[in-house]
Amino acid sequence: MTAALLAPLADCLLRPRSVAIVGASANLDKNNSRPQRYLAKHGYDGRVYPINPAYGTLFDEACYPSLTAVGAPIDHAYVMVPRQAVEGVVEDCIGAGVRCATIFTGGYAESGPAGIARQERLVSQARTGGLRLLGPNSLGVVNTRLPLTLSANAVLERDTLQAGRFGLVSQSGSLIGALVSRGQARGIRFSTLVSVGNESDLSVGEVAEMLLDDPDTDVVSLFLETLRDRAALEAMAAKAHAIGKPVMAYVLGRSELGRSLAQSHTGALAGQAAVMDTFLRELGVLRVDLFESLIETPPLLAGRQRPAGRRAAVVTTTGGGGAIVADHLGERGLTVVQPSTELRKALATHGLTIGETPVIDLTMAGTRQETVDACLGALIDDPGIDAVVMVVGSSSEFYPELAVTPLTKWAGAAKPIAAFLFPNAEESLALLAEAGIAAFRTPEACADALNAYLRWAPPRVRRTQPLPTAAVQIVEVHREAGDLNERDALALFSALGISVAECRVMPLGGPVPADLSYPVAAKILSSDIAHKSDLGGVALDLSDGTILLETARRLHRSVAAAQPDARLDGILIQPMVEGLAEVIVGFRIDPLAGPVVIVGVGGVLAEIYGDVSLRLAPVGRDEALAMLREVKGLAPLFGARGRPKGDVDALARTIEALSHLAADGGPAVQEAEINPLVVMNEGCGAVAVDGWVRLAKQGGIHD
Repeated sequence: MTAALLAPLADCLLRPRSVAIVGASANLDKNNSRPQRYLAKHGYDGRVYPINPAYGTLFDEACYPSLTAVGAPIDHAYVMVPRQAVEGVVEDCIGAGVRCATIFTGGYAESGPAGIARQERLVSQARTGGLRLLGPNSLGVVNTRLPLTLSANAVLERDTLQAGRFGLVSQSGSLIGALVSRGQARGIRFSTLVSVGNESDLSVGEVAEMLLDDPDTDVVSLFLETLRDRAALEAMAAKAHAIGKPVMAYVLGRSELGRSLAQSHTGALAGQAAVMDTFLRELGVLRVDLFESLIETPPLLAGRQRPAGRRAAVVTTTGGGGAIVADHLGERGLTVVQPSTELRKALATHGLTIGETPVIDLTMAGTRQETVDACLGALIDDPGIDAVVMVVGSSSEFYPELAVTPLTKWAGAAKPIAAFLFPNAEESLALLAEAGIAAFRTPEACADALNAYLRWAPPRVRRTQPLPTAAVQIVEVHREAGDLNERDALALFSALGISVAECRVMPLGGPVPADLSYPVAAKILSSDIAHKSDLGGVALDLSDGTILLETARRLHRSVAAAQPDARLDGILIQPMVEGLAEVIVGFRIDPLAGPVVIVGVGGVLAEIYGDVSLRLAPVGRDEALAMLREVKGLAPLFGARGRPKGDVDALARTIEALSHLAADGGPAVQEAEINPLVVMNEGCGAVAVDGWVRLAKQGGIHD
């Protein structure tokens, strides 16, 4: 047992020299019979201990009544017993000195509140005994290079399991089988595949970091339905960046239906696609949108470093196929580079005359080795090109040795080369896969993979700074009372350095302040109401005191009728503020990704338009400006179509200031929103005229 206790966790989990199958069965109709059969079938040469008191031997192996009865070191236990028996088996694992256990059994967090409680109990029990858990609801681990097939996935019924160099960590167990099957069919082979199940203990980030350390794994792929352990993913991504090993991800949950399916399947809180995209991008994880890309992209990334730019060259022997790929690249905002004068001259020496269009059409002559060499050599040497796509027409189906073989010698080129084969050319696809060139069956997957690679960026460094003491004090004063009303929210924003509109508060029944300058806006003041307009709680352009008093009474009646339990603190009066545009700037603690900042087109229809940009908080000035350029509705502020420019610098400063609510040790703000922030002409500032703040229920923002 001492050896097992001292073995590194990664070895016990991914490369165990001894495994136990708890609940093993001789019944071939049961999942419980599979792991032991698969281990023997695929040649695992470590020790296998089936555990079941009903048998003396099982598939020619001695069978034990319990783990503690084995009397020998056990690196990894695969637990396949009924849910009621799992806690007893975990206790047996602890007693036997098992380092890690995979829990195949379901009925935990994915099944609702009672299951969540059971899972928490199980993890507490394991941690107390020094046992690490994979799962529950996990299909296990497959290591093709050992080989290890500690899984009940039916894909392992196949006779051969080809070893590869691409790792996978998946929140979906069945995906392991799908990728092994579909990958081997197209010559794409995996090294280690891990189903994390409910991630009760060992998380995606921890397991992926183990694969980063694996010299037999060149690319790590993630299949995600949610984010559970943000810190572990951040640590993994930082390590991937430091060692230069690519990590890519496919995320389920881009639609409302997808998010509901992810939630029902895993019992996790499924997040919005925009939050997931932002989180992964800022960690330096490559994102693919298509399932096919999850399978076909790894060969494009293996051994690669980040590109210098987002520029691709498209070379084709079939005009239509090349045009389709170029169209999809352009749709994703990538630059398709026109052939240089040097390239045209080089091809002319081979009797080829090409035009100046972005697609380099070599025609049928492009299948000759000397032509391919001249073209690809020039493109690889061109500092203005970051990746090359070769599109091959019908000859790839019937003459692979002529159409594709000339391409295979470029597998180790300094820049990645992707191939899209227009026809269904299985032999050519196999040739390319064997050579190590990424080959794609659809133009969509080809463009998706290149988009992921060409947008691959290092993790964004986020630097926090201490918040002004006045901002912290405003929040702390109101911690016991609850959320901030608009007056106090605007005071907080002002303390952060944000320009805010002047505010006066009038009691609900009057009197009207005598020194107001009209016209004014009047709003119901309440910390219980976030969207006052929806309840008839806002009136604009009030021209005198009589109208103001009558309007204030009407606002009071309207809101009291709509939300009788709301605390009403009076009527907030502000001068009317006009500018070029209204913008929404928000901050919140996302339950998955942590502190985020958002900017978009403001006003009462902000949520309907959904035209926003999102970042992890905090952001600096340059990042804030980049966010503004991503919001289509804010293009006029940059002078689009001859419009007067707005003060985008002031707007960027506001975004930056609000985002610093993410500062460590800062006030316990759960959400904060300025809507609208009125943007003036260039050089004239931006003014917050409405806002609200929701406080965290307890502790600081990082609790």
